[in-house]
Amino acid sequence: MTSTRVDLTKFAWLSIAAALATITLKTGAWLITGSVGLLSDAAESVVNLVAAIVALVALKVAAKPADKNHHFGHSKAEYFSSAIEGVMIFVAAAAILVFGIQRLLNPQPLEQVGIGLLISIVAAALNGAVAVLLIRAGRRYNSITLRADGQHLMTDLVTSIGVVVGVGLVWLTGWEILDPIVAIAVGINILWTGWKLVSESTSGLMDESLPKETNARLREILASKTSDQVTFHALRTRVSGVRAFMEMHMLVPGAWTVKEGHDAMEDLIDEIRDEFPDLHVTGHLEPIEDPRSYEDEHLDR
Repeated sequence: MTSTRVDLTKFAWLSIAAALATITLKTGAWLITGSVGLLSDAAESVVNLVAAIVALVALKVAAKPADKNHHFGHSKAEYFSSAIEGVMIFVAAAAILVFGIQRLLNPQPLEQVGIGLLISIVAAALNGAVAVLLIRAGRRYNSITLRADGQHLMTDLVTSIGVVVGVGLVWLTGWEILDPIVAIAVGINILWTGWKLVSESTSGLMDESLPKETNARLREILASKTSDQVTFHALRTRVSGVRAFMEMHMLVPGAWTVKEGHDAMEDLIDEIRDEFPDLHVTGHLEPIEDPRSYEDEHLDR
């Protein structure tokens, strides 16, 4: 995770520009050839444009600081964008399947295939370059919106490759039925990508915990500080967009002064944040001798 939240909207603007360019190119390729595969490819690029606009809005909302009505910030807005993009991918896949089945039942000859393929290859290369950039930026800045948008463009690249191969085979063999078959196959693949995006965004909205490896390391740190006088329980973690949270209860002797307990807690939090700079850590002190301190042990996972 990065310790500084940078302006990510520039990536969304790049995605919008790429979508506009590919819509123009793919629509031209479809008009030239009459290929249902190229038409489906162009339709998905329209979805890409809408998704990029949604991503831009989500990133702007997520970047807002905490306020009196949103004490933990607005970072979960990114999950809504990811869910919307997943649904849009479903819509694009459904459209591709419908077009493909219609053309499968009524095959039609293609025209000026060479020019159409060249245009589609240029559009695919553009989408691929932007997709890689967005996915890398999403991983670097821990942004589910950028990752989702990049994955969306990557599915568009897969679509374009499949369509180019299908249309190319029709051109070489004269088998017109290959055009809709490839379109249908690509549509099914895109459905799977949409499902993964919706699943990821749902997990985020449900306050999914940090990765198992991170939780295990946090438990190791707490275990290293455990002694006859100090112990821990009720460790909980969650992810909210680009922000990560940890809560735990620290049990210390009731005879300790407030300063002694506070110093021990702050030293521990400093050590945790040295390893996980962006982790927001909250600790609760409890007297180790009080039976009520153990009523929340069930929170341990």
